[in-house]
Amino acid sequence: MPGPYVVPVLGDEELPKECDVVVIGGGIVGCSAALELAERGLRVTLCEKGGIGKEQSSRNWGWVRISMRDPREVPLMAEALRIWDGLDKRTGRDVGFKRAGIIFTCANEKELADHERWRTNLDGYQIESRMLTAREFGETVPGSRLDMAGALYTPADGRAEPQKAAPAIAEAARDKGATILTECAVRGIETSAGAVSGVVTERGAIACTAVVLAGGAWSSLFAGRFGIDLPQLKVLNSVMRTRPLEGGPEQAIWAKDFAIRKRQDGGYTIACGHDNIVDIVPDSFRYAASFLPALRAEWKSLSFRLAGRFFDELRIPRHWSMDDASPFEYHRVLDPVPSKKLTQDALGGLKRAFPLFEKAEIAQRWGGYIDVTPDAVPVISAVDAIPGFHVATGFSGHGFGIGPAAGRLMADIVTGRSPVVDPKAFRISRFSDGSKVELISGF
Repeated sequence: MPGPYVVPVLGDEELPKECDVVVIGGGIVGCSAALELAERGLRVTLCEKGGIGKEQSSRNWGWVRISMRDPREVPLMAEALRIWDGLDKRTGRDVGFKRAGIIFTCANEKELADHERWRTNLDGYQIESRMLTAREFGETVPGSRLDMAGALYTPADGRAEPQKAAPAIAEAARDKGATILTECAVRGIETSAGAVSGVVTERGAIACTAVVLAGGAWSSLFAGRFGIDLPQLKVLNSVMRTRPLEGGPEQAIWAKDFAIRKRQDGGYTIACGHDNIVDIVPDSFRYAASFLPALRAEWKSLSFRLAGRFFDELRIPRHWSMDDASPFEYHRVLDPVPSKKLTQDALGGLKRAFPLFEKAEIAQRWGGYIDVTPDAVPVISAVDAIPGFHVATGFSGHGFGIGPAAGRLMADIVTGRSPVVDPKAFRISRFSDGSKVELISGF
């Protein structure tokens, strides 16, 4: 099943012999880091094993939200919203961003109280977010038959086009002098006196003094090759899109049975609000202890399966010579088969809530692997064991919206600037320094 169409980015032909920073991974986080660094006058090379934005950065829902996030992410997401507001002008390209609002519905009084408690995390940010009664929801979103106790409505939240955003940011980075290399996997890093001195790509070596690993679901495999333990697993989310449909809601909506977002073309992106598939793979056992708290908290929303993915990943080597092809050259794009059942269930729930969608024509379905960490909070951090090596990954389904600000924070860390937000919550060492793995209410 092919993924969504992504605005193509033609990679540069010439491999630079040296630069200041190599960014590994052409998703929205890697592209944003490359743009930030290039704007600061650094010589940047972005290396992507496949195509820009071809994996989860184009397969997500397209939500740009501060609502219902882990509170540790809220300061960074507030910065992200400010960046999104000016991203069209900054990049000189259309990313489809619009502050249309996002609504999280509450099925009962307990959920209503939980959402109200979460809302207090926005106090002091001058971001409008309020609770709606069931009647107010009906006035805000006409045509709904949802049975609910109320909802959390954040008008400041928005939506953007995943198939456009990462390519636009990558091209803007190139406008600022960055080199963009597609179908150019990085096999590994080289060090001198223990610090980063370059990378080896499938097309040759590049000397540099800093590396940013923003490889999404591939980051743990790459980091492990160089002795860095990065607990990370993948969760499969299945999505569908409709052809243009008039009269539907402008706001993105999350409900128990579905989640929707209006697309720039007038169609809708539809997914299941709760259920995801977790393939049991060798890393499931390797990181079982780290993910136990998450399993206890989220087991109702996860469907585990033992299938071909276990053997696919079992065959992927964890160590390889940089003189030979790496696993990344044999797996250019992760393109998992979506769950037809979950997407049909979501569509059914949507039709019950909004009869208008009985007329919806399904144009496409796709799957995408979400890279998750044990506490569902990303890693945006320097790696102390290898000076000059940095990681930005594990965004746990929150990466698209927060991506531009994550790139800014990563650039701050690389360049030694005062960070845009306190990066302590995102340090990689939290998984090894005895810190308690803590999941905090959010989505």
